[in-house]
Amino acid sequence: MGMDFFAWARLLGRNRFAIQWAKLPLAFFITIVAIGNTILRWLQTLWFGRRVRAVVVPDDPIFIIGHWRTGTTMLHELMSLDPRLRCPTTYECLSPNHFLLSEQVVRRFFRFVLPRKRPFDNVRMGFDRPQEDEAALCLRGQPSPFLTVAFPGRPPMDAAYIDLECLSPPQLARWKSRLLRFLQLLLFKRPGRLVLKSPQHTFRLKVLVEMFPRAKFIHIVRDPYVVYPSTIHFWRTMYETYGLQRFDPNTLREYVFKTFEQMHAKLTATRPLIDAANFYELRYEELSRDPVGQMEALYKFLELGDFDAIRRAVEQYAEQSKHYQTNDYPLDAPTRDEIARRWADYFEQYGYETNEISA
Repeated sequence: MGMDFFAWARLLGRNRFAIQWAKLPLAFFITIVAIGNTILRWLQTLWFGRRVRAVVVPDDPIFIIGHWRTGTTMLHELMSLDPRLRCPTTYECLSPNHFLLSEQVVRRFFRFVLPRKRPFDNVRMGFDRPQEDEAALCLRGQPSPFLTVAFPGRPPMDAAYIDLECLSPPQLARWKSRLLRFLQLLLFKRPGRLVLKSPQHTFRLKVLVEMFPRAKFIHIVRDPYVVYPSTIHFWRTMYETYGLQRFDPNTLREYVFKTFEQMHAKLTATRPLIDAANFYELRYEELSRDPVGQMEALYKFLELGDFDAIRRAVEQYAEQSKHYQTNDYPLDAPTRDEIARRWADYFEQYGYETNEISA
């Protein structure tokens, strides 16, 4: 819904308009909305373009990285409690073509269009809550593996854009330019130290360090026995809810296994590129058990400023999250064995046990 017409047309053409009959009315509606998005984008560029282009993007953003379903969203929400930091919001990422023009109107009259909770878990949604910048990039026309959600019945899209290292120089230059332009829009609207969260960025440390030499990275890990079934559920729900065609659920199993393995290998290979003082690692289990203590330690290590300024806000978040119920995903013995075998390096590196399932 957030795409401009040209990005939407390219997406349809690349996938040969292979839309399920039942989804044709939705596709038609998206086309109408995309035309409106394009007009609003032109108007926004006309009105704000020169001033946005003058915004300087600092070279010290904070990147939250880690596999899907490891707690990156929780960490992003905790970071967003700090008014000194600048996290992209859900509205900015889902309407990246025109949020400078349209946000106040949509927030006032169309709040009902956003679900109260994410379809794949119990996390609350809201226009002000932090969101992944990868969504904004692909809605602004940037090739992205995330676009597979639209056509899940076809092979995964834009594999070269996972780690960016096989792109041609012009392709890489365009990716960098589009990321910087989105960041300029964010900072024009409200300055602050950028905090960006996207699992895809875990593959991209080499490029990100080149673009942002003083960037800091926070890597969050979680029990693989929980990550695997939760990721399966995540992608299946996304494909069923937002996909424009049917897909084979059996393809998810190998996709999740291989993506996890590739991400862990890429992170292991590129982590030495980052100064140890700029790389912080934590466990989801410890963060969820003690948000205040873990966030205080994170702030101290990365020198993010006075933690006491947000201590009360983090305490309130922790209190409100006490009754949050995560989904329960039982695993059969063969799947547990395969997880332990294929992800053995991850188990060993982060100290997770392979002989029992986490509660």
